[in-house]
Amino acid sequence: MDELSALPPSDSPRKKSKRVRTTSTGIRQGYPPSASPVSTRAESPLQQINRASSTAPRPFPERLEILAPTPRRHLLDSSASQQWLHTPPLSPTSSRAGSPASAASSRRPSHSQHTSFSALLQHGSGGSVRPSSTRQERADAETSATMGRRWIRWMHKRGLKQWVVPMGILAAVLVKACIGLGSYSGKGTPPMYGDYEAQRHWMELTIHLPFRMWYTYDLQYWGLDYPPLTAYVSWVCGKIGSWIEPSWFALDAARGIETPGSKVFMRSTVIALDLLVYIPALLMFASTWQGSRSKRTQHVALLTLLFQPALLLIDSGHFQYNSVMLGLTLFALNFFATGQDLLGAVCFVLSLGFKQMALYYAPAIGSYLLAKCIYLGPSQGGTLFTRLAAVTVITFLLLFLPFLPPFAPISAVLDPITRIFPFARGLFEDKVANFWCASNVVFKWKNWASRASLVKLSTGFTALGFLPTVFITLRAAVKLQPNGSAQSQQSDRAKATHTPFLPLLPYALLNSAMSFFLFSFQVHEKTILLPLLPMTLLLSAAHVDSTVYSWGVLVNNVAVFSMWPLLKRDGLGVQYIATLLLWNRLVGCNPFRIPQKSFIQIISAAVYSAAVALHILEFLVSPPSRYPDIYPVLNVLISTPVFILAWLWSIKGAIEVGWALGGPGPASVRASPAERRLSVGESIPTEGAVGSYRQAGGRAVSLGYGQSRRRAAYGSSRASSVTAGGPE
Repeated sequence: MDELSALPPSDSPRKKSKRVRTTSTGIRQGYPPSASPVSTRAESPLQQINRASSTAPRPFPERLEILAPTPRRHLLDSSASQQWLHTPPLSPTSSRAGSPASAASSRRPSHSQHTSFSALLQHGSGGSVRPSSTRQERADAETSATMGRRWIRWMHKRGLKQWVVPMGILAAVLVKACIGLGSYSGKGTPPMYGDYEAQRHWMELTIHLPFRMWYTYDLQYWGLDYPPLTAYVSWVCGKIGSWIEPSWFALDAARGIETPGSKVFMRSTVIALDLLVYIPALLMFASTWQGSRSKRTQHVALLTLLFQPALLLIDSGHFQYNSVMLGLTLFALNFFATGQDLLGAVCFVLSLGFKQMALYYAPAIGSYLLAKCIYLGPSQGGTLFTRLAAVTVITFLLLFLPFLPPFAPISAVLDPITRIFPFARGLFEDKVANFWCASNVVFKWKNWASRASLVKLSTGFTALGFLPTVFITLRAAVKLQPNGSAQSQQSDRAKATHTPFLPLLPYALLNSAMSFFLFSFQVHEKTILLPLLPMTLLLSAAHVDSTVYSWGVLVNNVAVFSMWPLLKRDGLGVQYIATLLLWNRLVGCNPFRIPQKSFIQIISAAVYSAAVALHILEFLVSPPSRYPDIYPVLNVLISTPVFILAWLWSIKGAIEVGWALGGPGPASVRASPAERRLSVGESIPTEGAVGSYRQAGGRAVSLGYGQSRRRAAYGSSRASSVTAGGPE
């Protein structure tokens, strides 16, 4: 310490500036220490220590450090600009967003005049000094930590992180069981009862009647109108239930049965199918799409999806099995992310075979698979296209096999098809928060156009709604085709486990599903669950200050609010309030927080205020006799603009991601395959590789399964190159 205090002011240690040259590929190149000018002045002991530490051999040189303008954090938000998404600055050593404290500390100098000698030695040896955070920074960090994140952090710090997933699933099951203690659709309302009785009746008729009569038996009393996979699942549930108590599913005699035992069994089937299909799909999503992020972030994403209020209220309260359809679709997305496209196609066909509403996703998934075939080139792409077509046809044939020869005449297949697509019902039935119901307030569509004309009009509007993302996906596939010889193109693209335009898929799904919900024919309140799936996938693990988070929370809350007239009829008011409060508290949303001066914050404040005001007005004032549906209509007028804005936002997000991936330039000025592999992480160099795994582009994308495989391969190849005398 005496030597340090005796140093003159001019010899105080300072951080020397370094000449840096950035190439067009985003690689920073600096001059070696030996090339820097040597000072003729005598060096102090401290300067000798610093110089010795700076010239010490490092494991990897700095000349291959990747300085990507927007490092890819995870597949759902990998190519969006931070300026567009208003996300916090990224950590300099991680692909995740830095905390407020770390962001503030990164702007400060690494040492000051009051730094201790031990800290200077640590800095000289390659360590870093993190200054103590201020009170305001700590307060900001506490504010940004949601209830779910705080609980996960508490579990991790106490060595209980392996219990986060089991306890989260157990809590979700308990919440569903508590919701199931309440009312349901059609409880005590003869003669038709409701959706609960419809599901029970389908179990009843499938176990007592042959296949040919499933779609023709007593259509006036809840005739089966879902695809065959729903009928098969109903047959399994009915068989199990009839073994327990045959009176629950006696043909015709059990109509409207509401015994405690039958209700416990029916509620248990929803939870059991969740555990078999939906929850495994969520676990696979967290480990695949969020694979390169921390375990805490993966757990946050899982909790956000597990406690989504809309799905809890519809399946466990109103009573349906939408989680099976959504889980099969999510499995398809997971398999697409890992490059198993044939398995993904099978899962999506099964989703279509369970509920025809999965057609809402068909344009997005179809355009993605077609784009991948284009991206792979004529040879590999043609092979993949043929395999996908064969797998799709075979899966559909297996689903409809009991209605085809030799098991039934060819005309029997028309029975389920005519029941699946109800064009005879009309444009809409109940008050739904879509374009037709909202515009019907001022323009009576049924009075101005026939049913056939309305079918054509809704089809055209729906197609115009999802065509932008279809075009963007196909355009990205064409522009991202690598240049070079045919063999190298096929080799590079065949090695990739996923395509570089995979981040477009969630935005395309959101755009396609929202287009169907807003503009298609015969839409129900419950179908908002389909656009909510990709919206919540984008929301999961998003930073609380990002635009993705704001849109995701707003759309989820408004979706539940739009279903309030349905939930009110079912007697689910307490469950409606409880699940909304639980989920918003879990994800850290405070609707009554003073809004910032951003568009989404202002819209959120206005919508939340209008929704609360409508609830208070509905509670205090009865609707006038002249306008008995005034409150459902006002609900539609509040909710529909939010869904239209979310539809437009999905197009905007797809344009931004597509622009970041493909760029505006022509194909002749695209980056080379080597540069693109460093930017999108398609493959990692294995021969003569220099630099760390992160510097070589290993964290460019966030595909956990592929990342672990490439990390192991890269580590073994690098070890062999060092053994052979390769560069170290």
